[in-house]
Amino acid sequence: MTQPHPYHLIYPELTMFQMVEKMAQEHPKSPAYEFYGVQTSYAAFVEKIERAARAFIAMGIRSGDVVTICMPNVPQALDCFYALNRIGAVANMVHPLSAQSEITFYVNFSKSKAILTLDLFAGKVAKALEEADPGVKLLVARNQEELPLFLRPLYVAKEGRKYLRLPEGNVQLWSQFLKMGKKDVELPESVYDTTRTSVILYSGGTSGTPKGICLSDLNFNACALQAGDAIQHELYAGCTMLSCMPCFHGFGLGINLHAVLIHGACCILMPSFNGKSYAHMLAKRKPHFIAGVPTIFEALLHIPELDKVDLSFLKGMFCGGDSLSVELKRKVDSFLADHGATIQIREGYGLTECVTASCLTPHDSYRENSIGLPFVDTDYCIVRPGTDEELPYGEEGEIILTGPTLMLKYLDNPEETASTLRRLADGRIWLYTGDLGYMDADGFIYFRQRIKRMIITNGYNVYPGQVENVIDSVPEVAYSCVIGVPDPRRMRRVRAYIVLKDGVEPTEEVKAKIMDALQLNVAAYAVPKELVFRSELPKTMVGKVAYRLLEEEAAKELEGTNV
Repeated sequence: MTQPHPYHLIYPELTMFQMVEKMAQEHPKSPAYEFYGVQTSYAAFVEKIERAARAFIAMGIRSGDVVTICMPNVPQALDCFYALNRIGAVANMVHPLSAQSEITFYVNFSKSKAILTLDLFAGKVAKALEEADPGVKLLVARNQEELPLFLRPLYVAKEGRKYLRLPEGNVQLWSQFLKMGKKDVELPESVYDTTRTSVILYSGGTSGTPKGICLSDLNFNACALQAGDAIQHELYAGCTMLSCMPCFHGFGLGINLHAVLIHGACCILMPSFNGKSYAHMLAKRKPHFIAGVPTIFEALLHIPELDKVDLSFLKGMFCGGDSLSVELKRKVDSFLADHGATIQIREGYGLTECVTASCLTPHDSYRENSIGLPFVDTDYCIVRPGTDEELPYGEEGEIILTGPTLMLKYLDNPEETASTLRRLADGRIWLYTGDLGYMDADGFIYFRQRIKRMIITNGYNVYPGQVENVIDSVPEVAYSCVIGVPDPRRMRRVRAYIVLKDGVEPTEEVKAKIMDALQLNVAAYAVPKELVFRSELPKTMVGKVAYRLLEEEAAKELEGTNV
């Protein structure tokens, strides 16, 4: 188990809204968020939140009711999220690119009474509601309403005009909805309750039924305060975060948004990732912090617009959501140094079941393959898989953790909740992550692999992440994904899907180079029997390689064949 922390944090008995309201009282004129150059101060932000909260009250939404937010990172999403929290309602966070049937599921599963989406998704959401439980109100926000005045006509002419016509049914524009929030609508008192679900996020599986993860105000506030502590108190009023990670994801909502806002800093909102736009924002807005998944940072290395940009303004770069390979870290650190930055990329680790990050590499020390040290007030332990037996330093097992960010439960799934959250002999509830790793004598954590991704071939355990690291170290390789495919002799054999860098062809010379690296660095039983080259690989909604889709594809490919 990790060593006792030398200090502890104080977690105020405040809701998420109240934490933001506190910043508005302390820094009323400081910008809370910025969208296409338009800044909203903390004082104005709280006014917008309370107006939306009064409108929800006028609509009939009360404490405990669920409203789905199906939005990218736009101002209306933040206004709505904190408005729901202001009245004790539950924000059900959903990806706007979800399939129609998925949106129907999320709305029904959460028993949502309303859903907010952007106009370009309104048609799909309206069709999804046709199959949903009756009575769900559709609120539609328009992008142009938050753009600078000079950009609005241009946006409407190019994009917005396609979505001017609203779907039929129980539909209302967000701007019209807000008019219901008159001053004479009385708001309830904000109530802090550590047992109440405030947010529902969803597990990011690529197959099977998603699990609704119920999180409280304490969970989010604790994660935000711990993150602020871990980055050495450099989050403060006036500094900025380029907030590209989406609000429907724990990393985006918990770190890119809430952690920034409760420290009085400013979120520069980006609705989606685009290489050129991201480069432009970096060069023009000079954010102090950026955070993202490995695919974002891999993309940064190849954006010509960043070739001569001075990045000395960066105070922190954080990677989460997926494993950062040793090779990619080296490339990004070299890129930062070449562009005048004095920082290194720092890798975090966590799960949506504890909001997001719970561990981070220190700013002043890096150990190869380590995901760093647990946040203050969060304890890690390594146990033998399938048991509660603690393992000694250096021995690999399942990572479990405990602290104030642990979810309340899985929504309507007591069996999964009981297997994931377990009260141990020390009296504390521990989260069983399903991840393999180990801890060294100094408390540094080393993530190996999801237990479910482990490939057993000929009785040997193969960890795909280790094989991917070797493949990715070959200069011609952009990224890879290793899976196990059915095999009658070995049970499963190892297959590697590989995307080469632009302009590189899968010649015999390149294949030989990859195999030489594998044979030099990987045990014989773990060397892939097949190398499959693709121009791209499927991704999950948050940018991870969707290995389950590749597994499903391979299984279908092998059906009916004599493998």
